[in-house]
Amino acid sequence: MRILVVDDEVRLARSVARALNAEGFDTDIVHNGTDALWQANEVDYGAIILDIMLPGKNGYEVCRDLRAEGNDTPILMLTAKVGEYDEAEAFDTGADDYLRKPFSLVVLLARLRSLLRRGPVPATDELVVGGLTIDRGQLACVRADGGRVELTPREFAVLEYLARRAPDVVAKQALIDAVWGYDFDGDPNIVEVYVGYLRRKLGRDAVRTVRNVGYQLTGGDA
Repeated sequence: MRILVVDDEVRLARSVARALNAEGFDTDIVHNGTDALWQANEVDYGAIILDIMLPGKNGYEVCRDLRAEGNDTPILMLTAKVGEYDEAEAFDTGADDYLRKPFSLVVLLARLRSLLRRGPVPATDELVVGGLTIDRGQLACVRADGGRVELTPREFAVLEYLARRAPDVVAKQALIDAVWGYDFDGDPNIVEVYVGYLRRKLGRDAVRTVRNVGYQLTGGDA
């Protein structure tokens, strides 16, 4: 499935596209509203991730024009603006969902999967790694013996990203970008803190540290 990413922030657009590619999506990127409108009408996209503040045509105009032309591709609108009127206008112009910046890539992917589930192509909700089953639809983790592990939303986001990349080793910066967001400027050691939380709840062998490389979810015995 192909996704169109529309944002004039080049670094953000590329970061989103990399996350989508890691999920198995194909992506196209454009940086202004005029190109977005043309591209969306030329290619059959599964969904469009559309920023509001764009040169040429803004996101509201692009969304309104697409709907007026009969294009019903699901649209997830992004904005750095804050206010309920902006959100209302996004929905009034035909957007299907709305996400404020800054956001984590995990949240963006979850919202995108939710949009795609409304259409004819369902997203895969379960990931199995070792003795763990990660249910992305229910935001739950279940052991092989059927026991449910209670996780905070952030712990689940770390676990889910590691599970999607398993058995690959995930670099610390990749985890930060995916879970805390591309513009996170806090202490990068927060990753070790959350890996520690997961080990306490899932078992020490569930997450393996590969020195100078990153982290690998093995699932342990669970």
